[in-house]
Amino acid sequence: MTVAWVFPGQGSQKIGMAKQIENLQNTKERFSYASEIFDRNLFEICELNSDPTNSLSDLNNTRNTQICLFLVESILLDELKNKGFSPNYVAGHSLGEITALYCADVFSFEDCVSLIKERSELMVNAGKGSMAAVIGFDRNQLDLFVNKIDDIVIANDNSSSQVVLSGSNEALDNISKEISCKRFLKLNVSGAFHSPFMNDPSAKFSEYLRKIKFNKPSCPVISNYEPSLCSDPDELKFRLENQMCNGVRWRETMDLMAKNSDLHIVEIGPSNVLSGLGKRHLKDVKFSQVSSSDQITY
Repeated sequence: MTVAWVFPGQGSQKIGMAKQIENLQNTKERFSYASEIFDRNLFEICELNSDPTNSLSDLNNTRNTQICLFLVESILLDELKNKGFSPNYVAGHSLGEITALYCADVFSFEDCVSLIKERSELMVNAGKGSMAAVIGFDRNQLDLFVNKIDDIVIANDNSSSQVVLSGSNEALDNISKEISCKRFLKLNVSGAFHSPFMNDPSAKFSEYLRKIKFNKPSCPVISNYEPSLCSDPDELKFRLENQMCNGVRWRETMDLMAKNSDLHIVEIGPSNVLSGLGKRHLKDVKFSQVSSSDQITY
């Protein structure tokens, strides 16, 4: 059986997700280290309901979401490795790609923390445009409107029945009036992520990445920018440099994984977002979820 470990990104965070792993070996040490780098109590942020008067204490603030998700995912995956589990290859959705690269030993935990601090600050400060989820649509119609309307792109091609669009607020309003779909939901985000609106922060992120050594991965990684199995560190760096201003091609990632006739997808993180997408998109694939200290097995 081929085993793929997958790691979700923003949108999969849950209040209480740190408490579910607090008794694992590395939890206290890792949250303490990252909290010092970020200058806030990240464990507490994972446990408290959001405070509208202080966005820095809000788990849903991009500055906090990305690092907290990485901490939870990295602790869980290392505990799986300690128990003798290992994947044939890995993939991550948006922020989850950094966890996938960590899982494949491309760079260290400390490098990831610093990298995520840089990435989240750049994304928060981009300040242009917004995003919207579209559920239950005709693909040909969607592609037609995206090509026709300026300042809008498919940011997350999640499955045959769900995408996330990025663009100007005006462009999102225009397409919402034209497209036939079950649901069109504006997202509470600070910018048009995974789109050309992110070209400037993406260029700054690329400069930062050039300072970080990418090691040869211990297993192949599927990237968002180019969904194919890759074991070349230079190519993985190139793909991550281009991730922020290009779409997450998760539908194609699932189709690639499904080419294995005997496939087991293990989602490692606080919720089952990717498993839900996979179960609706793929047939005859086994799914497992690892999200807490009492679930370190599959």
